[in-house]
This record gives sequence, C-alpha cells and structure tokens, in this order.
Amino acid sequence: MRHKISVFVIIMMITCFDSKAFENNRKDTVPSRSGPTLNIGSELQLFIDDYIVEKTSGNIKYELHHPEAREIAIEHDAPWEGSGSSFHSVFKDGDTYRMYYSAWDFTIKQGKVTDDSHPYNLCYAESNDGITWHKPNLGLVAFNGSKDNNILMISGKLGDVYPDLGHPSVFKDANPDAPADAKYKALIRDWSPASGMRGMLAFKSPDGIHWTLMHEKAVLTDGAFDSQNLAFWDEYKKEYRAYWRYMAGKEAIRSIRTARSKDFINWTDQHDLYYGNKAPETQLYTNVIKTYYRAPQMVIGFPVRYVSRKWSASHRQLPDLANRELRATGEERFGTALTESLVMSSRDRVNFKRWEEAFLRPGIERTGTWNYGQQYIAWSMVETASALPGAPPEISLYAVEGFWGTIEKGKDVLRRYTIRQDGFVSVNAPMSGGEIVTKPFLFTGKNLLLNFSSSAAGEIKAELQDKNGKPLSGFSADDCEPVFGDTIERTVFWKSGADLSKLKGKTVKLRFVLKDADLYAFRFR
Repeated sequence: MRHKISVFVIIMMITCFDSKAFENNRKDTVPSRSGPTLNIGSELQLFIDDYIVEKTSGNIKYELHHPEAREIAIEHDAPWEGSGSSFHSVFKDGDTYRMYYSAWDFTIKQGKVTDDSHPYNLCYAESNDGITWHKPNLGLVAFNGSKDNNILMISGKLGDVYPDLGHPSVFKDANPDAPADAKYKALIRDWSPASGMRGMLAFKSPDGIHWTLMHEKAVLTDGAFDSQNLAFWDEYKKEYRAYWRYMAGKEAIRSIRTARSKDFINWTDQHDLYYGNKAPETQLYTNVIKTYYRAPQMVIGFPVRYVSRKWSASHRQLPDLANRELRATGEERFGTALTESLVMSSRDRVNFKRWEEAFLRPGIERTGTWNYGQQYIAWSMVETASALPGAPPEISLYAVEGFWGTIEKGKDVLRRYTIRQDGFVSVNAPMSGGEIVTKPFLFTGKNLLLNFSSSAAGEIKAELQDKNGKPLSGFSADDCEPVFGDTIERTVFWKSGADLSKLKGKTVKLRFVLKDADLYAFRFR
C-alpha cells in the first residue's frame, strides 16, 4: 500500500511536569524571597495544569471533565469521500465556520489493505453556527468526470513534488503581517523522492478555497508525517508553531515533534515533546494542539491514544464483529486496536501536562464505535451557542465515528460534542470541603472573576494573602461573601466590596475554600 496506515496512539496522564525543565522555560517570573513570583497580569488561569497551585488541603481533587455527545454534524456519504474521512480542521472565520478534511477509500483485497480505488481528496464544508454543516458545490476538481463536488484538491504530482492529501491541516493565519495571498495556510505531506517520500509542503490561499505552493520543496523532512501534521500562528509567542508525527528511539516509538518559524518556510528549534520524568513511554499519534482562544499563553491538545489489544471474548462482543474480522484479515491490529482522545496542555509549547484518563472515551457501544479510527477529534475547538436558551456559549469539538465505513451505507460520520468554556479540568471539593493556595503572583485589574459551579448548598470563598500566606486586611475568607451558582464569570465580593485596585503591584497569593463546588478558572480584570 502506497500510504502507510497509521495507528493512533497517545497518552495522557495525570503526571507532573519535570520541575527543572518547566522552570527553565518560564519567561513570566520575577524574583521573590519566598520563591518565584508569577506575573499573571489579567490572563485567565485554568486548572488543567498545576502552574498556579502551590498546595491543596482537605478533600480537594483535580476533576477531569468529559465532552457531551450531541448530534451528527456531517455525514461523509459522497462517492468521493470513500470509506473514510478524517483529519478534520475546523475554525471560525468571521461569521462562517470552515471545515477541511481528508477523504479516501480503504478496502480489503486478497488479504491486504489497499487504497487504490481513488486518490486522497481534500474536501471542504461550512456552517453558519458550527452545528449544521453543508458541503458546497465548488466545481474545482473532477471526480469520475464531474466537478459537482466539494473537493478542493486531489493527491497527485505537482511539478517536482507530490502533495498527498492523506493527513492535511488547514488554518487561517492570524499573523497581522501575512500577505493577502497567504491569509490561509496548510501543511500537506509530500510523497515524492525529493523529500524521501516523507516531507511537509507549505501551501497558501487568499480565500481558503484556491491553493498554491508557497515553496518548491518540503519545508520539514525529519519525521514520519503519517498523522495530522499541523501548524498555526502563535499569537502569544509571535511565531509559527508546527507539530507533527515522529518515530523516536531505536524502538520507533510514535511521538510528537515541534518546531517554530518566523516565515512558515524555515523551521528551527526542533524538539520532541516532553511529559515529565514520571510519564510512562507511550505511543502517541495525532496531537490536535493549538493555542487556547481564551488563554493564549497556553496550548491545549487532544491527542489520540492507540490501545493495542489481542482478540478476546470482549472483542467478539463489540459492535460490527464481521467488519472487525474483515479488517483484521488485512492486518490484525485494524480489527483489534482501539482509539480514544486524551487532553494535554503546555505553556512553553514543549513541556506538556498529560492526563492518563481518557478525555473522550469510545462511549456506549453501538454501530461504528469501539474500533480503530474512532474518536479522532478535529483540529481544533470552536465556540458555539448553547442549546439551552439564555446559557453562555460553549465549546464544540467534533470526533469521527464509523471510521472505515461501519455506519449506514458503509460511511463514517463526524459527531459534535460540547463542553463548558474552560471546563476541561476543575479543582473540586465535596461538601466536607477543601482548600487550594496559589503561588505568589502579581496581577493587573481591579476585580477577581471565577468560572465555577456549585450546588445550592455549596460555595466558594476567596482570600487574598501576602507572599508569606498572611491574610490581607479586609480580604480574608471570613470577609468574603460566599460565591454560589454555575457561571462562566462571577465577580467576588468582600465586605468592603470587589475593588482590588489598592493591591496593584503587590505580590499576593489566593486561597480558595470550596464546599460541593468546582472551580474551573479565575482571572483579574
């Protein structure tokens, strides 16, 4: 088979950062006698990592939350979409949501997996709300003699290179200096001898529809690239950042590598992602990493974990046994392996906090689930309106079901999932209570705002302390008016009010006292 079918493997785990590696990469600290003082300004602080936390006590725990399944966003049921469509790129562009994805046709012939029925296609869909999607008739590329389709590009020779649309990623360039003809960019694998049959080509577009090469040769060549290889403009670091599939070490562990660039052509500072000394060695596949739109000092990724299992009684009771057994005749793992998505985050773009527990499990068993290729999350998250009238917007994620065509008519689908804004991980306490204390920090703004959820009887109190942990006069927990409810943004009040202006420029700590509550994030404004 010309294009090697990849396995999706990634781990996440509740593991701590390697402290030395992390501290060496921090740019936002100032000296303090009691230890590093963070300068958080007005940046949103999430609890997806322990960056801001100094200590916890009582019954506090970190709670990983899971997206909720919603409707099918799009069915990949067109002839040119073949038996599988995956590696979706999704983003909001003004009032329009854009979606790009790869489409192919895998079949089993004479005991082998083949994709010879048609080349990989790059297809396009769009939406007005991120919920209901349609495939426009673009009229650009002929398929079976007709241009009535939503194909943007098709794999094939282009000059001295061979763009292979099997693992593309597309984004709108947020770089304010991007020229008009390169407002949209893409990384597409090169399948030509010039790159050693493994390289990444840089493409550009003025409108997201019509694409041309930016450079006559592959811009990245050191990697496997048989996953969704991606890049974006990092507005926080003011540079392009790329992440791609890499085979590391003598045992060829599936890993993720990163590099940065100022021009999208010349890439430097290549590093394998690091997860701390305590992280087990695990196969990693897709990464789905991007700056978090509400807190761009962070990147968040939803990589896919590949789980290798042998045939068992449970395997034979999973859905679609006949299809599972057929795929195994091509290669056993295509019938036995399982995939699911995880979550990880980083502040320096190289050292990541990984969570071991699955972020998006395969879910309740039904046709098209619990198989190799399920739950690949599209790159990346977008904000959409809530289905509950009057509720704040939420985050939508999109994940593949029925990969390799086990849904109706042998096609796969993309399902939408939702999660609250900042709602990946919370610090949680039961009614018996718990506390967290932050590291010392400087902030800007005059109000403290919380993203939290509590029961009717639950609450959160906030206390401002000096750098040594002594409560500041008027801002102790006893002075704090209990915060209760369920909201993305709630202002904290003390008996004297909510104004913290007099603390500007002072090193402080925060102590949170929780009862039957989840705290997702906080910020000053």
